[in-house]
Amino acid sequence: MGVDQSAAIEQEPGQSSLPGNRDPAAWVVGLLALTLFLAPAVGATTERLLQDTLKSMIVSFGVLLAALLWCWSMARSAEPPRWHALLWLPIGLMLYAFGSMAWSHTYLAAVEAIRWFIFGLLLWVGLNTLRREYLPILIAGIHWGAVMASLWAALQFWADLKLFPQGPNPASTFINRNFFAEYAVCTLPFSAWLVAQGRGLGQVSLRVTTTALVVLAILMTGTRSALMALLMLTVLLPWALYRYRQRLGLTQWSGLTRRMAPAMFVLIVLGLGLVGSGNPKVLAEQRGSAPLERAFSRALSLTESSEYSVGSFSIRAVMWKATLRMIAARPFFGVGAGAWEVEIPLHQVAGAQIEDDFYAHNEILQLLAEYGLAGWAFLLALAAYLARVAWTLRGSAAEPEQAEAPVRALALCSLLACLLVSNAGFPWRLASSGALFAVSLAILAASDARLMPRSDQRAVAAVWRVGSDRAMMVVLVLSIGLALFLSLQAVKVEGRLVRAAQLAQSMTQSGAPNDPRWASTKEEILSLVDQGIAINPHYRKITPIVADELARWGDWQNAVWIWDSVVASRPHIVAILANIGRGYAQMGHLDKAHEYLERARSVQPHALSVGSLEIMLLMRAGQDERAAALIQSAFSGDHYDLDTLHAAYALGIRSRNWPMAIEALQRRNRAWPQYAVDSWLKLGDLYSPANADDPKKAIEAYRQAIELAPPQYRKQVRELVDPAYRDSL
Repeated sequence: MGVDQSAAIEQEPGQSSLPGNRDPAAWVVGLLALTLFLAPAVGATTERLLQDTLKSMIVSFGVLLAALLWCWSMARSAEPPRWHALLWLPIGLMLYAFGSMAWSHTYLAAVEAIRWFIFGLLLWVGLNTLRREYLPILIAGIHWGAVMASLWAALQFWADLKLFPQGPNPASTFINRNFFAEYAVCTLPFSAWLVAQGRGLGQVSLRVTTTALVVLAILMTGTRSALMALLMLTVLLPWALYRYRQRLGLTQWSGLTRRMAPAMFVLIVLGLGLVGSGNPKVLAEQRGSAPLERAFSRALSLTESSEYSVGSFSIRAVMWKATLRMIAARPFFGVGAGAWEVEIPLHQVAGAQIEDDFYAHNEILQLLAEYGLAGWAFLLALAAYLARVAWTLRGSAAEPEQAEAPVRALALCSLLACLLVSNAGFPWRLASSGALFAVSLAILAASDARLMPRSDQRAVAAVWRVGSDRAMMVVLVLSIGLALFLSLQAVKVEGRLVRAAQLAQSMTQSGAPNDPRWASTKEEILSLVDQGIAINPHYRKITPIVADELARWGDWQNAVWIWDSVVASRPHIVAILANIGRGYAQMGHLDKAHEYLERARSVQPHALSVGSLEIMLLMRAGQDERAAALIQSAFSGDHYDLDTLHAAYALGIRSRNWPMAIEALQRRNRAWPQYAVDSWLKLGDLYSPANADDPKKAIEAYRQAIELAPPQYRKQVRELVDPAYRDSL
C-alpha cells in the first residue's frame, strides 16, 4: 500500500471525531471501543453464569457486529479492504483447529477454531478501520474498561463488595484475581498514551488518577506475573513518553501540569497503597493487608525456596514439565487444538495428579503442545514481526514514521506485557485479554498499512471481487445466529449444572442429606444434571462436583453415571477413573471396579487414588494382610490420600489393629485439619479401655474435640463423648 497522506495530518490530541461523523469506520471503531469497555467492566452477579462465558459473549457479538457494519459500508464503496500478513497467523491456527477436529478431541478443537476466527476477524476489522484520527476512540474504550474493572476490584479489596461471585479476591469481574491482573497490566500502555494526549490540568488529572487506580488494583491482587510486567512497564513507559514527548504533545503541557501529573500519580499510589483491606478473605491469606505491602510480599515470595517446592510455582512447574514431555512426544502435529487437558495425564511423572487444571498456565508451551509445527510457525512469525517493529522504532526521520512511532511503541509495550504474563497464565484464552491482544496487533497492522510502500507485501489491498462483501455479510449473519445459539446453550448448561451443584452442597451442609425431606431436591438435582449433560456432554468444570456430593451421601449409582459422562469426554482423568472404580466396589460390582482400577493404573500406576482404590478392593476381597502392607508402605513413604487414611482406619477397627487406626487418624489431623473434631472423637474412642486402654489419652482426645468444635456445636460434640469420660471433662 502507498502511504496514506491524509493519515499523516495531525489531529488535535485527545479529540475524537465520532460525533456527527459520517465515515462508517468511525462507528465501527466506536463499536469496538464499546466492546472493549463492556467486556472487563461488566460481570455476572450470579454463579449460574461463569464470568468468562459472559465476557466471551460480549466480545464475540461486538466483533461480529463490527465486522457486519464494516462489510455493509464496503458494499457502498469501491475501495477494496486491506490485507496484512499478520492475518495468516490466526487463520493458520484456525485451519489447524478445524483439521484436528477429525483426529483429536472434536469439541475442544471446534472451540479453538471459533476462538481464532474471532481473533482473526477482530484483527482484520481493526486493520481496516483504525485510522490514526480514530485511535482516541478505541483507546478510551480500553482505558475506561480497565478503570471500571479496577474500581470493582478496589471496592472488593477495601469494602468487601460481594456483587460478583469470585474465587481468589479481589477478582473484579474476572472470577480469579490473576485473570484480572494479567488483563489490567496490559492496558497500562494505552492509559499512558491517553494521559499524554490530555489537555488542561483537569483532563490530565482525571486520566492520571484513573490510571493510578488501575496500578493500585494490580498491586491489590499480588499476582506475581502481573507485578513483573508492571516492573517492566515502569521502565519502558517513561522512556517511551520521554522519547516521543513532542509527538505525544507533552511539550504543550504547562509547567504546572508537567509537575503535577507525575506527583499526583506517585502520591495516589503511595497514599492509597498504604490503606488496609477490609476484606476478610484477603486478610486471612496473611500476604499483606495494604496494596503496597501485598505487592512487596508476593514479589519477595519468589525468593523463598518453599515457593518452588510447595507453592503455586511448584504446581506450575509440574504442569510445565509435563507439557514439555508432551511436546517431545508429539513434536510435529501436536496433540490437537484444545486437547492439552485431555492428554496431560499421560505425560505426568509417576504419582503426579494435576487433572483439575484445564490449561498449562503457559500459553507458549501449550500452543506448541497442541499445535505442533503450526504453533512454532505462529510464535516465530509473531516474534519476527514484533522484533521488526521494535527495530524500526530506533529512529525515523520521515514525517509519517514519526507520527506513527508513539502509538506503535506503546502497542508494542502492551504486547510485551501480554507475552510476559502469558508465561504463567492463559490470557490468550480469556475474552478480555485475548481481545486486547488482537487489538494491539491490529493497531500495528493498521499503522503498517499507512506506512508501507506499494512494493511491501505485508500490507496490501485484498483480492475483493464483486459480491464478496455480500457473501461476507451472509457469513457474518449466519455467524451471529450461531453465536446466539451457542450463547443460549451455554447459559442453559451453566445455569442447570451450577444450580445442581449448589443444591447438592446445601444438602451436604445440612448434615442429613439422606433425610426424606430432601427427596424432591435430590430429584431436581439429578434432573438438572441430566439436562445439562444432554445439552453439552463435554462440560467438565462443574459436573464432577455434583457426583462428589452424591458419593458423600452414599448414592454411588448416580455418582458413577455422572463421573462416567466426564470420562467419556476426558478418558485419562485418574482421580475420576478411581472414583468410578470405588463406586462400583461400593455397589458390589467388583469386576467393574477392577476394570477401572486397571484403566487408572495404565495412566498413572503410582497415583494416590490408584493406591487407595487397590487397598479398598483388597479389603473387599478379604485380603486384609495385603491391604495392611500397602497401607504401611504408604505411611512410610508419606504417599497417601484421604481415602487411604479412611481405609486404614476401617481396617484397623476391623482387625483390631489399634496402632494402625490411631496412626490413620493422627495423620488425618495433620494433613486435613478440617476433620479434626471427628478425628479426636474417634481417637478418644480408640484410647478407651475397650480398645487401646489408655484413659489419659482418651480424656485428652475428647477435650481436644470439644475445644476445636465451634462454640454453637460444643454441646452436641460433648454428647458424642463416651459417657464414662464426660464427668472427667
